Amino acid sequence: MTQPKKIFSIAQLTEIARTIRIDIVRSLAEAGSGHLGGSLDLADIFTVLYFNELKHDPENPGWEERDYLILSIGHVAPVLYCTLANAGYFPKEELMTLRKLGSRLQGHPGKDKGLPGIECSTGSLGQGLSIATGLALSALHDERPNRVFCILGDGELQEGQNWEAAMSAAHYRLDNLTAVVDRNLCQIDGYTHNVMNIDPLFKKFSSFGWKPIVCDGHDFHDLLKAFCIAAETKGQPSVIIAQTTMGRGVASIENDYTWHGKAPSHEQAKQFIDEILKSR
Repeated sequence: MTQPKKIFSIAQLTEIARTIRIDIVRSLAEAGSGHLGGSLDLADIFTVLYFNELKHDPENPGWEERDYLILSIGHVAPVLYCTLANAGYFPKEELMTLRKLGSRLQGHPGKDKGLPGIECSTGSLGQGLSIATGLALSALHDERPNRVFCILGDGELQEGQNWEAAMSAAHYRLDNLTAVVDRNLCQIDGYTHNVMNIDPLFKKFSSFGWKPIVCDGHDFHDLLKAFCIAAETKGQPSVIIAQTTMGRGVASIENDYTWHGKAPSHEQAKQFIDEILKSR
């Protein structure tokens, strides 16, 4: 049976994303470690994916006709966990076990932990697009309806394996594959243009045979349009280059790469949640 996609209004998507951001802050404060900046900036993209774009069924995570999501930048697992919990895959109370001994919610997504909604173990940067390409090629070969989405970091694109996968995906004309680049301009060591410049991304992906789509990663209208273009593209894979702001929603840490890989204290979490509630 085909599961219908749930279509939410922009106002509803905005509130869902705000809730996900609050859950991210709370779970990281409880864990005492983790990656805050990228998790916050991806909240809008994950909201669009799980509450509008993906074919998926929280009550039947192994549904054969589901779309696949591969989180290549596994260190931003908190945004995936918080989105899955809000989508109904598991109780939200479990978010408070993030990174704790015996938890299903480890620092990187682990398929072996038994958490519903996790398609594969990820976190070794540069490998996710290869996994996604393999899944998309398999679905195309078997004439299955599954689409595959892969979330990439911009700093991660400094890894050469991404470009081998990009060549393969274009060679096999995988129009059931959409990559999303979190273009927040930051990575753990600094700003991407200082560490290793990856521009011009649009021209690079285009020259590799992909359909590049640039959008505002925090504008729901723009995101919905970008995913629509990707869905309608035939004969080649698509990549959405989403221009985002690290730490989005918490004004005091936005664009500060030092928040790439640290968690707030409980006192800071109260301040950050207040900022999220006041954000537009």
